[in-house]
Amino acid sequence: MKHFCSLALLLVIFSCKKSTTDLNNSTSETDTTSIIDDVAGTLEDDPVVLTLEQANNLANLPLSCVNTEYPNKLGQTLASKADIAQPNELHPAFYGCFDWHSSVHAHWSMVSLLKQFPDLKKAETIKETLQSNLSKENIITEVEYFKKEHNKSYERTYGWAWVLKLSEELHTWESPMAKELEENLKPLTNLIIERYKEFLPKLNYPIRVGEHTNSAFGISFALDYAKATENEEFAKLLKARSKDFYLNDNSCPITWEPSGYDFLSPCLEEIDVMRRVLPKEAFLLWMQDFMPQLLNKDFTLAVGEVSDRKDGKLVHLDGLNFSRAWVLYGLAKQYPQKFGHLRALANQHVNHSYPNLVGDSYEGGHWLGSFAIYALNTSKME
Repeated sequence: MKHFCSLALLLVIFSCKKSTTDLNNSTSETDTTSIIDDVAGTLEDDPVVLTLEQANNLANLPLSCVNTEYPNKLGQTLASKADIAQPNELHPAFYGCFDWHSSVHAHWSMVSLLKQFPDLKKAETIKETLQSNLSKENIITEVEYFKKEHNKSYERTYGWAWVLKLSEELHTWESPMAKELEENLKPLTNLIIERYKEFLPKLNYPIRVGEHTNSAFGISFALDYAKATENEEFAKLLKARSKDFYLNDNSCPITWEPSGYDFLSPCLEEIDVMRRVLPKEAFLLWMQDFMPQLLNKDFTLAVGEVSDRKDGKLVHLDGLNFSRAWVLYGLAKQYPQKFGHLRALANQHVNHSYPNLVGDSYEGGHWLGSFAIYALNTSKME
């Protein structure tokens, strides 16, 4: 039986009690015993821990592609032959890594790794690359591209989400260079926020696919940015649309997943956004309808299997393993008593695909490292 009435009542009660200045509507559990039990549960599937050595290896992935112009998938709409130009002329900040959004999250990867490991072997190269690519002039040119008549929906909403994730990473880094780069990026960041505000109210139905246009993924990253920057107006819109889209959902068909080249799980991405949006009691009630099997300590989910790692689409399934893992880690960390057992399952997914990150002919090299880094960042207990 649907718990919608009870859920709606909980939300009303919670809204009355909650401070209007609190951007995070979720209550994390901090019971020490449950956290210890959660850590103990990982012993059967040892987690990958991001070390300096691994960070050095992962840093090579974005460094090898952010300034590599070809091959290049522009994905642009031409209004006339005047729009035809070299990738580095159209996108002086984000022309590498095969496509625009991959270049954006490659820059996020470099920021994230350098922020965590200032002693990276190629730290100076990374700094020089970031300062050169994310210059004020380059970002202004990127903004001009977005403002052209036929580019209103360019990179909606996957690339948009990664711009906000990059901006968030810079905003939360106490570094003079990061502050400078955040300021440089601000015109594009602000434009992306306005694009969200224009688009989401017009979107009557969420997009429930396992690739770039997935609405839940786009909103999740945007919510993280809104929280980090205390942008209450933006957060309010994102939360409202999430409830409009997903509050009444039930019985998500996880057994239908994955599709042939998913890199996101439609079911799990929806959970990822709703755990950010709903207070604890409402979220747990919603989960009983949406995917109650995740509460079962014996829940299993087979990893995505890639048949040919030279096929750029089929290799998406390695990305699926990482994105599934970050959702499961997020649940386990926020609600360890209810979902702590999912950490072992997340470890299985990471362990399956993590060894496949390097290789001269590997078609995930231009983007998959970002997914691995984000999953490992989410896995941290603190």
